[in-house]
Amino acid sequence: MSEIRELLVPRLTHADDRVRLSKWLPPQWGVAPRIRIGARWFNTLWLLPLGFAFLIIGVAVAQEVRQIPSVKSFMARYPGYTVLPVHYSGFPLWLCCAHFFNLFLLFLIIRAGIQILADHPRLYWNKHCTPGTEWLRFQHPVPSDRIWTAKDDSVTLPGWLGIPGIRHSIGLARWWHFSCDFLWVLNGAAFYVMLFLTGQWERVVPRTWAVFPNSLTVAIRYLSLQFPANDSWVRYDSLQLLSYFVTIFVAAPLAIVTGLMQGPAIANRLGWFGRFFHRQAARSVHFLVMCYFVLFICVHVMMVFITGLRGNLNHMFAGVDDSGNEGFIIFAVAMVIVAIVWAAATPLTLNHPRAVQKAGRFLIGWLKGLSEWWDPNNQFTERDISPHFWPNGTMPASEEFNALAHNNFAGYVLRIYGLVANPASISLAELKAMPKQEQITEHFCIQGWSGVAKWAGVPMRHILGLVKPQPQARYAVFYSFAEGAEGGRYYDVHRIENMRHHLTILAYEMNGKPVSVLHGAPLRLRCENELGFKQVKWIEAIEFVEDFASIGSGQGGYNEDHEFYGYRMPI
Repeated sequence: MSEIRELLVPRLTHADDRVRLSKWLPPQWGVAPRIRIGARWFNTLWLLPLGFAFLIIGVAVAQEVRQIPSVKSFMARYPGYTVLPVHYSGFPLWLCCAHFFNLFLLFLIIRAGIQILADHPRLYWNKHCTPGTEWLRFQHPVPSDRIWTAKDDSVTLPGWLGIPGIRHSIGLARWWHFSCDFLWVLNGAAFYVMLFLTGQWERVVPRTWAVFPNSLTVAIRYLSLQFPANDSWVRYDSLQLLSYFVTIFVAAPLAIVTGLMQGPAIANRLGWFGRFFHRQAARSVHFLVMCYFVLFICVHVMMVFITGLRGNLNHMFAGVDDSGNEGFIIFAVAMVIVAIVWAAATPLTLNHPRAVQKAGRFLIGWLKGLSEWWDPNNQFTERDISPHFWPNGTMPASEEFNALAHNNFAGYVLRIYGLVANPASISLAELKAMPKQEQITEHFCIQGWSGVAKWAGVPMRHILGLVKPQPQARYAVFYSFAEGAEGGRYYDVHRIENMRHHLTILAYEMNGKPVSVLHGAPLRLRCENELGFKQVKWIEAIEFVEDFASIGSGQGGYNEDHEFYGYRMPI
């Protein structure tokens, strides 16, 4: 079988370690975000003037309401803060540092998250991602007069907003997002520990139900533009306390949970919960949590500026309670650092994408690897099958493949070689004569869409039993008839442990019919603890190897080589 390798390997291409814009997807701008209410779509930019109008009306109403005697009595009874004793003093150094590091990371997380969303700029509450059922989009409606792939649907972002902004750069955006997420979680864990080791938890955890009526008093005062006294060195007012509690103990954990629920290795492991709180619901809630964080940051910064800038900055950045300039100076330096990183993130990513990929793999690659050990056993029923399954990938265009497709793949032969005791050439008819396994599972595309389909084919563990990989065989390399986006043979690498999983099959049927050419005929891989790009379509050959460093550019797959993905992608 050495001649097979000599035939296939030269058709692989080495990728550049830079982003070559001339070979990247051309720019494609989307539209302002639209929200669907019923059957109608509304431009969300209208929320800005409407919000301003409601704010003006709210100020007028609040000023009138607080003149009502019963409201005056209520506000006197609930002055806006509790008088419970506290056991902390001011803002210690660890709190000041954690606060800044949290803000620094959140800016990068939000930018990279928006970039990830731009790869499938639609949000759904259903699991099927059928075009037209989304509740929010910032892309035009899906055209009905042509095949429209998920990659076609991706949009460009301004470089100052997304990281790195260019269209379909989700591989690089995910390294930024997940790496900063990891650091953010570490910072948050340290914050939680210190919060409860000291008395500082009393500052942000309600200890009496009176916090709610007191918060209403504070809201009326703020809205009527008669701000309460700023006593944050000792205690927050009740509205601040509630908002910080929700941010720290509700929004932050919810962001983590909804992020993890978008990964196949986790969602497919959680049984009924993974089916109920499916990937698209998790994406939508994750997006809403991001919107909450953006709103919180905007309001928080505004209130810092208008309720006593110098004092507030001294509290949080210098840890002192005076009217000096120390806090402002530290704040100014911190904002310069944030501005430099903000401006440098996109050019750094475009000029050194391989370094971003390697840094991300160093920080979180091992964590992704651990997730592969989860047993993704979630299956669905036939009534869960999606009415629409997004196509993706570059279709095969070789004369060899076209001839096979023209003859309904009667002449197709799957070649299996490499570090195996029994190299094999197996026809499609022979594959169909082998033990057949059916499964109804959810497909998780790296771009964000998902879909449920019924797959049928040969279990890979049966193939392993036939060819008998040698002890040193650690990886299975799947070669496709198709080329990648930049030319050269598409391939991807899987750990041999994944090939032994009971849901890993070579599928030749989809939803009770032969797999269509659009979705990978004659044969495609299903490996349910990995993202969709690793489910190689149009399989031509499988090679078992000890290492993949010499294959392609050595990153573990075509998209790993050319688009800087990671080869272990269960999340």
